[in-house]
Amino acid sequence: MDELIDILDADGNMTRKTAMKSEAHKNGWFHQTVHIWFYTSDHKILLQQRGKQKDVYPLLWDVSVAGHIGAGEDIIESAIREIQEEIGLTTTPPDLDKIGIFKSIQNHSIALKDYEFNHTFISKLNTPFSCLQKQESEVEALKLIPINQFSEEIKEISKYGYVPHNQSYYETIISKIFENLL
Repeated sequence: MDELIDILDADGNMTRKTAMKSEAHKNGWFHQTVHIWFYTSDHKILLQQRGKQKDVYPLLWDVSVAGHIGAGEDIIESAIREIQEEIGLTTTPPDLDKIGIFKSIQNHSIALKDYEFNHTFISKLNTPFSCLQKQESEVEALKLIPINQFSEEIKEISKYGYVPHNQSYYETIISKIFENLL
C-alpha cells in the first residue's frame, strides 16, 4: 500500500518534504519506520514471516511488527497502529520501550532503494499467542521461538530464513530483551 511519508536527510533530520512511499523507495530518500519486537516472560520472541507478495524479503522471518510512519504521524501512534493492523493486538504507550533508532540502507534494485531510520521498540507480550490475529495481506505466519535459539540462528541468517538486518541490530534487540527479563 502506498502512503504519504516524511522525507529525512541522511542524518535523520526532517526535511519538511513529503512523498509517496513508492517515490521514496524509487529515489532512495530517507524515511521513518517503526519496529516492535515482542517477547514473553518465558524467554520467547515473536517473529513474523513476511507475506509472499511483499516486494522485499517475501516469506523471510522478521521483526514481530514493522511499518512505515505516515507523514506527520506520531511515532508512538504509528507503532500502536501497526501492532493493531498486523497482529490484532491493542497496546498503549507505556507498553512500548524504545531502545533506539537504527539507520538502514538497503539497495534492493535500481528501482527499489530502502533508506530508513527504524524507531525500534521492545514490548512484553502479555496476550496468549493464540489470540493474535495476523493481517492476511502483510503477514504469512507468526511464531514464538526461544530467544536463545533465535540468538544462535541469526548467526546464520540465510540458513534460517531471516531478513538480513545488520548483525549488531539483532544483537542489540536480544541484549535489550534480556535486560528487561532480569
